[in-house]
Formats: sequence, C-alpha cells, structure tokens
Amino acid sequence: MEQFTLNLVPDRKVWSVTELTARIRDLLEGEFDDIWIAGEISNTRASQAGHIYFTLKDEKSQIRCACFRDKLRGIKFRPEDGLRVTVRGSISVYEARGEYQVYVTQIEPIGAGALQLAFEQLKARLQSEGLFDEERKKPLPLLPRRIGLVTSPTGAAVRDVLRILQRRFPNVHVLLYPVRVQGEEAPGEIAAALEYFGRRKAADVLLVVRGGGSLEDLWAFNEEKVARAIAACPIPVISGIGHETDFTIADFVADVRASTPSNAAEIVVRSRDEFLRHIEQLARSLGQHVRLVLLARRARLHELEAHRGFRRLDHLLRQHRQRADELASRLGESLRRRLELSRRRVEVAHARLRAYDFRPRIAALQLRLAQRRQDAGIRIERLLRARAERIERLRTQLEERSPLRVLERGYSVAYDAQGKVLRDAGQVEIGDAVSIQLARGKLATEVKRKTES
Repeated sequence: MEQFTLNLVPDRKVWSVTELTARIRDLLEGEFDDIWIAGEISNTRASQAGHIYFTLKDEKSQIRCACFRDKLRGIKFRPEDGLRVTVRGSISVYEARGEYQVYVTQIEPIGAGALQLAFEQLKARLQSEGLFDEERKKPLPLLPRRIGLVTSPTGAAVRDVLRILQRRFPNVHVLLYPVRVQGEEAPGEIAAALEYFGRRKAADVLLVVRGGGSLEDLWAFNEEKVARAIAACPIPVISGIGHETDFTIADFVADVRASTPSNAAEIVVRSRDEFLRHIEQLARSLGQHVRLVLLARRARLHELEAHRGFRRLDHLLRQHRQRADELASRLGESLRRRLELSRRRVEVAHARLRAYDFRPRIAALQLRLAQRRQDAGIRIERLLRARAERIERLRTQLEERSPLRVLERGYSVAYDAQGKVLRDAGQVEIGDAVSIQLARGKLATEVKRKTES
C-alpha cells in the first residue's frame, strides 16, 4: 500500500533587496505612468547639474519629487517653497535609496496663471540685479548707417518697420535676422540673433520687434534668456513689442522701449524716408527653410520618444542623474569640511604667532652680535700686530743685505765712463775716466797704469 507524505510548510522565496526594489519599481511604473498630483511645494533644492528636487505635501502626507533639467525648459515659472501647484509625471523608485518619488514632467500653479507668475518672478529677480537701471542703458546713435532687425520675416511688424524705414531713409543698410517670435524655439533664436550682432558688430543699433498678441503670444520676450541677451549686447537695443499697453521683460531691459514696432522704426531713423525691401524677401525664404528643417527634426524626435526602448533609457538616465547629484553633494560637503578645518588651523597658528613675544629673542641676538663684534675686533688687532712685526723683520733683513753695508766696511765700486760696473782691469785702457763709489761720496780718477793678473 502506498504511503502519502503531507508537507504543510509552504515554499519560501527569498528576494534580494535589488530584486524586490526592481519589482516594486515595475509595479509603480506600470500603475502610475501618467498622473496629476496637487499639493504645496517645500524643501526645494537645485543641483549643480540644473535639476530641481522638492517635496509635494498636503495637510497629512508628503511625497518626494524630481524635475530634471530637460523638463524644466518647458516650465515657464520657477518652483519655489510655498507655491500650490499641480504636477504631472510618473511614479518610480530611486533604487539607490529604495524611495519612491514622482518624476515630474509638467508643473502648473494653482490660482495665478503660470505665465503671470513666471513674469512677476523674473521681473523681480532681474530688477534686483540692476538690469532695469537707467545707468546701464546705452544711448542711441544719432545717424545709424546699419540697422539690425530681429523679428519674424513673415509678420506684420516687419512690414511696418520696413515701410517706415524705406519712406524715411532709402539708403540705410538693414540687416534682418529672421527668428520665431512665438513658440518654444523663439527665445533661443532671439538670443542667438542678439549674440550674433554683438559679436560681429554688424549694426549700429538693433530693433527687436513683434506685433500684438496675448500674453502667451508675447511670451518669448518674457524669457530670461532673451532678457540677459539684450543686457549683454554691446549694441543699443530698441524694443517694439505688441501694442502700446503691452509690456514685456524685454521692454524693461532694452535701452529704449517703443510703444509699437512702427514707433521703434520712427525712433531709430527720425530723419529717414525710405528703405531697401529686398532684405525682407531673403529673410522670409530663410525663415521658411529653417522652419521646415525644424519641423522634420521635431517629428523624428516625437517618433523616438514614443519608442519603448527610449522610455527605458529615460529611466536609466533619471537614475544616473539623481545618483550623480548625490555624489556631487557629498563631494561638495567634504570639500567644505576640509576648508573649514584648514581655516581653523590657520586661525590657531595666527593666534599663536600674535601671542609670541619676540623681544627676549631679539635681546639675545643683539647680545650675541655685540660679542661677535668684540671678538672680531680683537682678532683684527692681533692680525695687524702680527703683520707689522713681520714687516719690521723683513725691513731689518733687507737693510742687512743692502750693498751700502758692504761699502761701509771699506769696500768700493768702480764704474767706467758709461756707468758699467768694472769687474776686470781689461774693461778699461790707460787714460780712461773711472768713477769710484764709496760708502759716502764718489771719486773721479783716470787710469794711469793697470795690472792684469
């Protein structure tokens, strides 16, 4: 008879931390791929890479959020603590810490419109930096020979400006840099145009103009990139954007604000009558070509973004970006601690140096110097005395060996008529004159007789 064994112990599956975290991540990403969450922003922190991390909270709960730099480009205002917002994104897990968080792709303020909030934030920040001050604004040239025009080549504004310039001064040179004046690409193109004119010094004055429209239509001229490009441009800039009641950030930063594009043309050439119109046609053709290229590139980009592999790559990039931010923060904190330790050591050394009294050491050095000076004097005196004694000995020896001492003992020296010393009788003949040197005095004589041995 067969026996059956009953096992009541269930099978146990052991998960690693990484496996469990990945499983939770997959569940969250599959369930919360695209959600909207409302709350209040707090603990906002910007990383060195340009990403922003913050906490979204309500009365009872909170959740961490991360908004990376590429997503921030599409957000007009700056997230700040205390703002009530609605965020859009996906929930996933930051695997390095095992924390779930929202990866934000879109932020909208609750209450005030996003554009109006962004306008007020940027205006206050740039005004505090002095970009609106009258002292920094440049005067306009009296008679510009070349006028730079930054606007859309197909809008009504460019036609109004060119018509007025043509009527007032037909010989002026106008350089048109075609840009978009509306849409996401517009701020970058406008800033590039200003940078181009400033780098090339291609014009004496610049006109940045656009026709009227809503706040959304004029928003390209409220971007910080455009404002800073106008402030950094070495060429005077006249802004003529919208209608007379419209004000943009570019108007506050520009050197002169015109009420309309037509008014900007009237300001820059008050005494001109006409303008060359063919520049408008060239700019329109170039602008159309650029737009076609950008549309094709944008369509290709949307295809890539919709691909599943691209979404997985985006997840990996988000993980590595956040990890890089953490490592950068740790490195910065370590450097700050080391700098603080070095600063404290310098302060301690400085305090010790100030407390040290140099007077006893200086007194000891002065005493040693005096002793050295006295010893040197004694040595020099001994040396001089020894040299004087030696000179006296040499003088005595020289006097003892002098030929005059020999003459004093009765010897004499005979010289012929030429003054040569006579050592042999054969050197003279009878009748030659001879002088004899004695110890004291000389004798002059003549040879009477000689004897040769």
